[in-house]
This record gives sequence, C-alpha cells and structure tokens, in this order.
Amino acid sequence: MRIVFLGSPDFATIPLRKMVDAGYEVAGVFSQPDRPRGKRGKELKPTPVKEAALTMGLPVYTPMKLNTPEAIAELRALKPDLLVVVAYGQILNEEVLQTASLGAINIHASLLPFYRGAAPIQRALMNGEHESGVTIMYLDKGMDTGDMILRQSLPLDDNETFGTLHDKLCELGANLLLEALPLIEASTAPRTAQNHDLATYAPKLSREEELIKWDAPAFQVHNLIRALDPVPGAYTLFRNKRLKLFGSSLGQGQGEPGELLQITADALEIACQEGSVWITMVQPEGKARMSVADFVRGYQIQIGGKF
Repeated sequence: MRIVFLGSPDFATIPLRKMVDAGYEVAGVFSQPDRPRGKRGKELKPTPVKEAALTMGLPVYTPMKLNTPEAIAELRALKPDLLVVVAYGQILNEEVLQTASLGAINIHASLLPFYRGAAPIQRALMNGEHESGVTIMYLDKGMDTGDMILRQSLPLDDNETFGTLHDKLCELGANLLLEALPLIEASTAPRTAQNHDLATYAPKLSREEELIKWDAPAFQVHNLIRALDPVPGAYTLFRNKRLKLFGSSLGQGQGEPGELLQITADALEIACQEGSVWITMVQPEGKARMSVADFVRGYQIQIGGKF
C-alpha cells in the first residue's frame, strides 16, 4: 500500500515516524512551505514534518496551494493508494481526495462529532472537559464530517495543559493509525457515520480570547490558562504591558478581581470573581519565561497590586 502523508506541525511527526518504522511505504510527504520564524522573522524555516521527512530520506513537496493543477499533478504522479492527513494546514478539495484509490484518512484530536475544527485540544480544556480522545476518520468535503474508522477516549484531570494533552493525543493518534491501516488495506475498516446533530465546533482562538478576564470564576480562568500553556499563553495586563501566565492551579482566596493576594517563594495567588488561581511561571512582554521568584525580584511587585 503506497501512502502519501500530508502534515505540518509537531503533532504530525510521530504518526509519520511510526508508519515508516512499521514498514509502510511512504511515497512522498506534503507539508506547508518554509516560513519566517523567530523574533526577527528573517530566517525561513521548514515545518517539523518536513524536517522529520528529510531525516528519513522521504521526498518532500511544499506547494503554496495544494488545490492547484500543478500540485495535484505532483500528487497524482506518486500513485498513492491512500492519503494520510494530519494537521496539514490546507483544506483539500475533492480532486485531491480522489487521487488515492483507497481515499484519504485523518487523525483528529477529539472524539468526533465533538470539537470539529482547528483547535479541539484548546477548546476542550477551556470548557473543562473531563474526557478527550482521538478519531481516525475518512475525509470528505466537509470540515471533520467524514465517516469514523476508529475512536479512542482519554480521561482528563483538572490540571491537564495543552502541552501535556497534545503529547498524549499525538501518541494515541499515532498508535490508533497503526491499528487502522491494516484494516483499510484489507478492506475491513469500519465506516461509522457521525451524528451531525451532536456536532460541536472548535474554531481557531482569537487574540481577544487569550486575554484573562479576572471577573470570571476561578475555574474559568484556570481552564483558559492551562488551555494555552505553553503556547500561545494566556495573558493579563501588568503595568500596561502584556504578561503571560503559566502553571495555574485553583486557590481559595477572595479579593477584588485581578488583585494579588499572596506571594510565596514560587507562586502568586490572584483573585478572580469567585475564588483565586495560583501561578508559578510568567512571561513579561518581550522577555523569556521566568519563575515567580525571578519576576518578584526583578519587578518589585507587592501584595494588593492589580493585574
């Protein structure tokens, strides 16, 4: 079975590596073009998937747009039996989906039909879900609406972060993919339609949503901070500049929303509308992440101050 893999971020690298390690024939890899990164944005850097593919000696293609005659011709020339798509970053049209005789499948980081869209991990944590998971599904022309092949859940605790859940779902998705591939090859893969009436959506987060609203209950503030930890980081305003907060846990303190209630050797307690949150790491605007101890020393903050 000849596979063409389409993916771009870190989340897609482990499934690619596991397929290659398992002996599957990956005829080519499509990824997003090299783009500027870093503080100055002057250096073009490849996607994590491109970097991984090159280290494995796989041919890599990086068209600006895949839904063009030229890119589709490149894809068709690889004669794929199956397309495996993992966070590629472009919507695929029907002509692309039809280039492979066995169709196209996707690893989606939610229990479909819940959390369709670009930010399922972050949205699940923001909403305080106690369960997440991965779905292997066939792609169709809709947004995460295709028939499901396999689906596996994962329990969440109240302090799960985007970083920890991302890594767990990445590993889970890669393993589930290896279960699905032999079923697809043998034409025995299940094909279960989604209940579209139950669908929920997980659109990409806006910058406005990353701002902490201290007049919300503590559990909502905590959920936002952990949903954006380590990236892109939930932020508050401190001395008229952005201050990102990390390492959140719930507290019992009471005070005016945004009031600094306590300073310990390694944490700050900040009041919310109901309850409080403890913070262990911060990132001032234009600076690197730092411990609370370094922040307190360098910025001379005091109890009673406001964020």
